[in-house]
Amino acid sequence: MKLICFLLFFISISPFTPDLDQIRKDFKLATNDRESALALRDKLETVSEEDNTILVAYKGAVSALTAKYTKDNTERKELFKNGVLLLEFAVSQKPENIEIRCLRLSIQENSPKFLKYRSNIEEDKTFILNHYEKTNSKAVKEFVKSYILQSTGFNTEEKQRF
Repeated sequence: MKLICFLLFFISISPFTPDLDQIRKDFKLATNDRESALALRDKLETVSEEDNTILVAYKGAVSALTAKYTKDNTERKELFKNGVLLLEFAVSQKPENIEIRCLRLSIQENSPKFLKYRSNIEEDKTFILNHYEKTNSKAVKEFVKSYILQSTGFNTEEKQRF
């Protein structure tokens, strides 16, 4: 009985780790819906650089994404800047991770040119095209494929590969 109480106590105080499959689904919704983006940002609020690097990348991408839904210029700038820092941290920690590269690509392709956060578009696109088939995770492949098929950065021939 003491063991069960201890386990229940431990579970209740352990930090909540968001479900990555659900985060992927939520991110797709967040790209076109303010409420979904804000809800996902809240869900990822407790994620820190010590956590799963992929979750850090999602937190960064969502932070940068929610900047477009903010009217206050100072807050918009901070959200985008912090999001980019988290994304770049994730890429530096796991440069061979196709999902993280896809997240950075999605933010760079969709960020306004005046923000000058577009320098890795070709690099990430090439990386994704060259590493997609080597990816073992069905969920990651589906996420990347979904992004590619809706992206204007990939031409028809490239999209047909998927």
